[in-house]
Amino acid sequence: MPEKGRISAFQMGLLMYPLIVATADLTVPTITYEYAKQDLWLSPFWDSLVGLVSVWLAVRLERFFPGETLIQYLVRILGTGLGKAVGLIFLFYYLHINGNIIKFSQELVTTNFLNYTPIFVVTFGLIFVSGCAVRGGLEVIARTAQVLMPFVLLLTLVVFVLLTPDLEVKKLFPIFAHGIRPSLMGAVVPIAWLSHFIMISFMLPYVRDREKGQKWCNIAVIVTVSALSLCNIYTLLLFGNITGNFTYPVMEAARFISIADFLEHMESLVVVIWIAGVYLKIAIFYYVLVLGTAQWLNLSNYRPLIFPIGVLLLAFSLWAGPSMEDLHAFISRATPFYSFIVHILIPFLLFLTVLVRKKMFAKKEPAH
Repeated sequence: MPEKGRISAFQMGLLMYPLIVATADLTVPTITYEYAKQDLWLSPFWDSLVGLVSVWLAVRLERFFPGETLIQYLVRILGTGLGKAVGLIFLFYYLHINGNIIKFSQELVTTNFLNYTPIFVVTFGLIFVSGCAVRGGLEVIARTAQVLMPFVLLLTLVVFVLLTPDLEVKKLFPIFAHGIRPSLMGAVVPIAWLSHFIMISFMLPYVRDREKGQKWCNIAVIVTVSALSLCNIYTLLLFGNITGNFTYPVMEAARFISIADFLEHMESLVVVIWIAGVYLKIAIFYYVLVLGTAQWLNLSNYRPLIFPIGVLLLAFSLWAGPSMEDLHAFISRATPFYSFIVHILIPFLLFLTVLVRKKMFAKKEPAH
């Protein structure tokens, strides 16, 4: 067994929060506003259905094949040839998306804060620190999240409280000026983030209290969606109809904070929150990729793969796109469908295949 560590269902749910929010809170308000306008606060709640369905599919599939991850039961369901091929699609997806996450993170850091730091240094630092966590295993990543997330949530609350005096509620209106269609359109892009809940398929076999897994992950969906909706509301009430003009509206919002000409430049606080979250996000994707690759290759230990896959992540982060405009275009136009196919459609077809096979097998059993 490649993974010997064990985590609780609560820790698994806790890991899902930074996996979604770490990058979504910076970019989703702008992308959602393009379609939903004043109704952008509602769009994340439509996406909660995607998160809940992802959790349900992951839990049901794991119950059919207890103690196995997605990569392992793919072969059981589809056969060796097709199962390995579909598994390769998942592994490439995690390699590609994590490369994009690292590229996005590196660009944000070097553009806004470390202007004279070589790109390689920032990228290598992100991969190396995350790789150290992956080497420690799932339990180390989960315990790190337990330590970091209370501080992240507290600092996030501080930023929201400090922004409250500058909010103008009138910017929220008119609500539903064009019905619910704009809010539904605004929910299309965040599908890419909420579909990541299917990744609990790689954690469930290592959860001690597995029977509580669905409950805690459903709670994580609700908390995550509420956090994204809160980010959308705050940026809208602060910026109004210019919300869509900012690449990172939450970062710009933090710059508005000024108390008695003493407490200013709070964007640095947002960076602290974001760095902690993005480190966990990269580490989780990195872990899933390394564990899945080891299981795909039938290896007994995933640790020898950490360095080679780290090199691949470095390469993919450099190839992610010639510019941030291209990366943002990919995120807003292609990623929702890309993620929907890999994280929702394929698991749903796997679930249907298992159900059909079970019914066919039940019919063939002789009556006693």
